[in-house]
Amino acid sequence: MMMLFWMALSALGGMSVTGPLGIAVAVWLLAGRTWRLSLSWCLLFGIGMLLVVATKVAWYGWGIGIPEWKFAGLSGHAMRACAVYPVVFYLMFLKARPTVRHAAMGAGTLLAVLVSVSRLPVQAHSLSEVVLGGAVGLAVAAAFVMVARSERPVIVGRVLVALCVPLVLVMPFTKQVPAEQWVRQVAMHLSGKEPAKRTWKLAPEHKQVHKAALAI
Repeated sequence: MMMLFWMALSALGGMSVTGPLGIAVAVWLLAGRTWRLSLSWCLLFGIGMLLVVATKVAWYGWGIGIPEWKFAGLSGHAMRACAVYPVVFYLMFLKARPTVRHAAMGAGTLLAVLVSVSRLPVQAHSLSEVVLGGAVGLAVAAAFVMVARSERPVIVGRVLVALCVPLVLVMPFTKQVPAEQWVRQVAMHLSGKEPAKRTWKLAPEHKQVHKAALAI
């Protein structure tokens, strides 16, 4: 039962959920006529995604990582969750009192941390990959909020809710995007080698986890 809980949380960090959520944020900001803020979000989120892909390609293609830390690339789930959920909750309550807005952002951050932590029991990532991936995501969210303080989108928060709620409810049950496979293929194409394999175990061998949990 507990494993099902962790797997459900982990699904909320999948590309099929956080990718559309990130796009929904950009669209909502554009609809609010805050072009600079939308561009800032796209750039920041894009940089976070680029770091995830770069570290994974470096590992799969050339075995560049930190074996002592069991590090073979940033956790994409942790990065995206920590970047997207605090920002979504913050924007949803942008028109509310500061205390409510800060509490909402705290709730989004807590959800993001739980999604990140879920990558450990489902044996998808090591602690270092989760912590560093989450740190990059939180840096993206913090940088965006700092920029957002100087601007105020004109559309109310419930418009963003209308965009995001269906994604969060439906997308975890759809077919997962094979992002990890795509990254491996890119790494193999660039390096001309077979993908590097971990020389360490993430958990005892007797534990089995559904393979869908291992997506990027």
